[in-house]
Amino acid sequence: VQLQASGGGLVQPGGSLGLSCAVSGSIVDMSVMGWYRQAPGTERELIARITRGGVTWYLDSVKGRFTISRDNTKNMMYLQMTTLKPEDTAVYFCYANPHPDLPNYWGQGTLVTVSS
Repeated sequence: VQLQASGGGLVQPGGSLGLSCAVSGSIVDMSVMGWYRQAPGTERELIARITRGGVTWYLDSVKGRFTISRDNTKNMMYLQMTTLKPEDTAVYFCYANPHPDLPNYWGQGTLVTVSS
């Protein structure tokens, strides 16, 4: 299984950006999928995840601004980001996990820069 994240770029504060994560296999097999981000000098943090059944969780700092979704028919996952802030600047990684006892599959990361 391979994951390919895309959609990063430069956006002004208050702007919006959408990230996509394409999965080579069937995401129906993935129990949980989500997004981490890592800002310079910080640890990677989980910001959003979605279960096979569509149950979502968000980090408090992005709740109400970011929306995670998955399309099982297209083997795609998305992260719609609105009202972006400079502190959202980071490399964003998508992941997928078929079972809690198994390791995650990871995408390569896509850089999001929020700056005027």
